[in-house]
Amino acid sequence: MGTVQTISDYLIQQLYAYGVRHVFGVPGDYVLRFFHDLENSKLKVINTCDEQGAGFAADAYARMRGLGVVCVTYCVGGLKIANTTAQAFAEQSPVIIISGSPGTNERIKNPLLHHKVRDFDTQLKVFEQLTVATTVLNNPETAFQEIDRVLTAAVRYKRPVYIEIPRDMVSMQIVPRQMSPMYRETSDPHVLQEALREAEDLINAAQKPVIIAGVELNRFGLRDALLQFIDTTNIPVASTLLSKSVITERHPRYLGVYEGAICHEDVRAYVESSDCLILLGTFLTETDLGIFTANIEKGRSIYVTSEKTSIRYHTYEGVHVHDFIYGLLKANIRRREPDRIPHPEISSQFYPVTGKQITTKRLFQRLNAFLDDTIVVIADTGDALFAAASELSIHSAIEFHSPAYYTSMGFAVPASIGIQLASPKLRPLVLVGDGAFQMTGMELATVARFNLNPIVIVLNNGGYGTERPMLDGSFNDLCVWQYSRIPEILGTGKGFIVETEEQLEDALEASRKHTGSFCILDVRLGRHDYSPALQHLTSMLAQKISMKA
Repeated sequence: MGTVQTISDYLIQQLYAYGVRHVFGVPGDYVLRFFHDLENSKLKVINTCDEQGAGFAADAYARMRGLGVVCVTYCVGGLKIANTTAQAFAEQSPVIIISGSPGTNERIKNPLLHHKVRDFDTQLKVFEQLTVATTVLNNPETAFQEIDRVLTAAVRYKRPVYIEIPRDMVSMQIVPRQMSPMYRETSDPHVLQEALREAEDLINAAQKPVIIAGVELNRFGLRDALLQFIDTTNIPVASTLLSKSVITERHPRYLGVYEGAICHEDVRAYVESSDCLILLGTFLTETDLGIFTANIEKGRSIYVTSEKTSIRYHTYEGVHVHDFIYGLLKANIRRREPDRIPHPEISSQFYPVTGKQITTKRLFQRLNAFLDDTIVVIADTGDALFAAASELSIHSAIEFHSPAYYTSMGFAVPASIGIQLASPKLRPLVLVGDGAFQMTGMELATVARFNLNPIVIVLNNGGYGTERPMLDGSFNDLCVWQYSRIPEILGTGKGFIVETEEQLEDALEASRKHTGSFCILDVRLGRHDYSPALQHLTSMLAQKISMKA
């Protein structure tokens, strides 16, 4: 038997044991006692302006450290993070959602308490659809085991989980039982051996194999195994939009981002001419496949994720991505002579043209020269993402983050909080459209409060620029903000107006030197100035919108 602990203390202890050091959230009366316990623990509370900002920050933190935590009050807080939790589920980001709720004694006779929607379990039912495991800690006898079960599920599946604590349970004391060893799935050895044998034969028979490395290699900590496999076999590798920076884009065998018809033509031609595509941890999503323009033939593919393993037309049940990839390292796969492959060009020079209006193309050319090993890029949706994916070359692994599959606007600014706290040696470069900034950009107040220093580039084209080429109207217009003056409101930071190339040059150099607080650049682009990647994407989406039933 162990020492008596409260439910709150045990949950905090387990979060710390899993490597969590920060908890993001917004307090409320149903969760105040737990916030008080957090504040008096080894964990640091990062209270944000809004719950959605906290959810995005926790998601980004999880992508860097392996687990993130967001803590909110009942319903008015919890339902605000339904969207960020959905994104974490869709993109396999292990976020722990902790919500306070009315006490068990308060629920007797079903009273109409504040924040209640329909029934006391309404919020629980919502999160059952958005997570891989849920629990309500309403029984002291099982609370510790429930905490262990749910945290294990988050780590095992790399997806969000939900923990609800009635406020009269927070300080409930009980003696914890001995923990069971953490469960790890293992593959069926016979099925794994057969899958590896077929994969080995297919790869060795191929003249031009190509790896498409997916985001699960990041989530499951398999990047080093991927690099070892590439170095052993000399097989070239491409990433997807969601997995950009799965390895350094300076690797000699790196092809670039593959996304069907939207990516660079030389990358597309090389990948689609392969007679053996090795898709490892790759999501076959609409955006990753260039609105399904990618030409991936099942008969020449090896497809392995945490949920499925198939080789050509054969499906192998009970094979796990970790075992398969490490099995490939031991397989007898022949080493290739390095051939000539397309490779992203890395330009370290940019010469501003005096008086020339800044354009999206020139902005990203300059940003490409601006990047170094100390910068992590966070791209919101729209041209912030699509131009960055095709035009920026990331120096080191895990230094590019975006909601490239779920594509929720408003991710980037709050994500910079989570990423910089998770990895303090990296300075975030935030790429965000004016529409997305107006949703969550005032989380710069949280940035200021906790002395963080991202460089925020606002792609200001006066509205929802991604939507204009699909179907335009006044609904795509925005109120024009003076983004460069936000530091005046917050009493810290530096703001810049950028209309020309030399203004961009001056602003970036000043931002690099100013490390004591955030910098925000109001980059004023033409109303219809889009990158080629976004033009191609929106033209295809416009066709779908115009289709009649």
